[in-house]
Amino acid sequence: MQYFFSRFIQPHSYPYTVLVKNITLSVAGDVLAAVRRHAADRNSTVNALVREYLTNLAQHEDRARRARARLRQLSKQSQGRLGKKTWRRGDLHDR
Repeated sequence: MQYFFSRFIQPHSYPYTVLVKNITLSVAGDVLAAVRRHAADRNSTVNALVREYLTNLAQHEDRARRARARLRQLSKQSQGRLGKKTWRRGDLHDR
């Protein structure tokens, strides 16, 4: 019997090794129905899809924040300097 159920139950991809918080979302019924179908097609759950989306969003924001900080650091360390502007905008577009 255990084998029968183990074929249909997907292992959870997010082990709860840290404290997790529950949230409540309000979503239109038609949107929820579509997302449930989407999740079912991927052998997943709406909860897992939302968790994955929010995790990716947080990681993206963290990477962007670190990249901006690194650019500021490199800019301060740069030896390059801008010289006096000796051109006009129109000069750049003359053909």
